Amino acid sequence: MGFRCVLHGSFRKHYAEIVRAKRVFEAAGIEVLAPKDEEIAAVVDGFALFESEKGADPRMVELLYLHHLKRLGADGFSYFVNPEGYIGKSASYELGIAQVANVPCFFLEKIDDHPAYVHRNAVWSPEDLAAHVVEKGSLPAPAVHPNETAIHRLWEDLMVPGSVVAAGGIIEYDNGRSSDEREILLVKTHKWGGRWSVVGGKVRRNERLLDALVREVKEETGLSGRPGAHLATFDQIRNSGYYQATQHVFVDYVVRADSKRVTLNEEAQEHLWIPAKEALASLDIEPNARHIVELYAARAA
Repeated sequence: MGFRCVLHGSFRKHYAEIVRAKRVFEAAGIEVLAPKDEEIAAVVDGFALFESEKGADPRMVELLYLHHLKRLGADGFSYFVNPEGYIGKSASYELGIAQVANVPCFFLEKIDDHPAYVHRNAVWSPEDLAAHVVEKGSLPAPAVHPNETAIHRLWEDLMVPGSVVAAGGIIEYDNGRSSDEREILLVKTHKWGGRWSVVGGKVRRNERLLDALVREVKEETGLSGRPGAHLATFDQIRNSGYYQATQHVFVDYVVRADSKRVTLNEEAQEHLWIPAKEALASLDIEPNARHIVELYAARAA
């Protein structure tokens, strides 16, 4: 996926500096998810709006902006453009959300108008931060001052790493052949760097696993599926450490489809029906999905 970032700051006061930081990061190959490439069209009650946002509820605009944080991925970060230490009201709100969501946060200058706790290696110019990412292939390592260990523990207690449960699995179509020759559905997606994967997604709050699985299959493929045998449950924690990376728990099943008429949503770009053994031998499958396809193939043999 590569490095991604969301830029924050006072659009009303410092939009030119925010745009300059955006250009620096983009020139270094870092994808900037927000803000857009637009000029500010209006300021309503101190809240800056782009042309496409004129007339919109500022609360909706802010929440849509915050949703970009969910797209950052494991190598994503927030960068706060705060000349002379000034963040502003909206960016202060965004900082709080980013911190409890475990998003690494970096700043142009030390914060002056907000009592937020940030580690002592969090202040970087856009040029220096971009150069570090390009040279090291990683974000700067956090550093906790010895005198701030108690504050740091309180900050950690507020973060919400938790666990994300995903339901997915092997969608199979019974074409009348033996079980080891049945075709399974794989999808190719940008989310996995153009590799093939299985269908699945996050379980929603107050949603049962199998209900989530049926929903995800319908949303991503248009197929109506019947969950069958459980294949595997496993977890993964990437980049665990200072930011308490989220534990992802994967629960995978066999799903029987009554049709091969697939209608993909925006999450995938291609699909393929193929026997499991042939897929393992010929396709570039992302690691977690390959593990599931191998289990399915062994079960069918």
